[in-house]
Amino acid sequence: MTLSNKILLGMVAGVVLGSLLNAAFGQQLTPLLAWLLDSVFDLVGQVFIASLKVLVVPLVFVSLVVGTATISPGVSLGKIATKTIGFYLLTTALAITAAVIFANLIDPGTGLDRSFEGSFTAPLPPTVKEVLIDIFPTNPIAAMAEGNMLQIIVFALLVGVALAQVGTPGTAALRFFESINDVNMRMVTILMHLAPWGVFALLTTLFSAEGFGAIIALGKYFFTVVGVLLFHAVVVYPLLLLALTRLNPLTLFKNIRPAALFGFSTASSNATLPITLGVVENRLGVNPSIGSFTVPLGATINMDGSAILQGVATVFIAQAYGIDIGLSGYLAVIATATLASIGTAGVPGAALIMLAMVLQQVGLPVEGIALIIGVDRLLDMIRTAVNITGDCVVSTVVAHSEGLLDRAVYDDVSDRDRY
Repeated sequence: MTLSNKILLGMVAGVVLGSLLNAAFGQQLTPLLAWLLDSVFDLVGQVFIASLKVLVVPLVFVSLVVGTATISPGVSLGKIATKTIGFYLLTTALAITAAVIFANLIDPGTGLDRSFEGSFTAPLPPTVKEVLIDIFPTNPIAAMAEGNMLQIIVFALLVGVALAQVGTPGTAALRFFESINDVNMRMVTILMHLAPWGVFALLTTLFSAEGFGAIIALGKYFFTVVGVLLFHAVVVYPLLLLALTRLNPLTLFKNIRPAALFGFSTASSNATLPITLGVVENRLGVNPSIGSFTVPLGATINMDGSAILQGVATVFIAQAYGIDIGLSGYLAVIATATLASIGTAGVPGAALIMLAMVLQQVGLPVEGIALIIGVDRLLDMIRTAVNITGDCVVSTVVAHSEGLLDRAVYDDVSDRDRY
């Protein structure tokens, strides 16, 4: 059995076991089961996530330094950055537009029983000025310690460009970074072989606590979000890939399966980043000089799944409270959510903070977020898988446009255990 299938098996087994425990015991677990879930399953899952996260900063920094320093002479870094950011913002705008349209057609919030409404206090979002200033690091070591991805990307680009321009004196430093990059990718491979157990433990813990009760209470909203997410993943992305590259989307979906499964299990683009980077370079054939830039940037600003949540949730909350925000309100939602995606961190639950900003923009009660918190963790898993799919599609499109896509690797659909 290939590693991808083992991960899928671990995921399914975790969902089934966790759901059975929730259905049988609810929150009244026996002392032994409570101990097993907390001290064994949750421990294994959290250690696995921590092991992935510890690789994120060194992998992103080193791979981006190497990719920038070894970029082909005819390739413009500025042009790559412009294309990448442009494509990410385009897919986000398409995502939230589809979300608003579908939500208005389905009316998920009409006639909602708000008796289970709780409370939600939204943190203040940063201003545009603060976001722009925060992109540039004052202390690169602090940026790495805090995992500030945009600052790490900027500093790595600076180091890479400097290494390329310094010429022969920088050769030894470049060889050092290339060696560290090889070591990082080997550590990713080692962790991948532990993935089925980590995924199984994570999902068993989650579904034993969550179950499907919240989905039943908010079924119309939940399945509206899921439907738009699937539409974006299996219709919008393939059409963009076909239109811009003429590549077979089914090949891409097969090759990115390990990264998508990981994203679903961890609900974190950043935690999955080492796997995504390996998949993009080794299974899609994207040149490291492209992938080392597009993937970390995508994990930070490409939040199509979060944009879909914001679109559907805005319509849902407006309908639940009987407030009509009109066409101008929905246009403001689309613009705000598209731009806000740049500031959305790739960690679980961060989309709710950005949703609060969108709701405030159109005059809807932020307290309405409490209506949907119960199903957000489950939706976050699907959203993350969609975000990662978008990272892979945009990386492929940009690499193809620059002539830096290895078609032989892309077209190889054998289930390779290479990451």
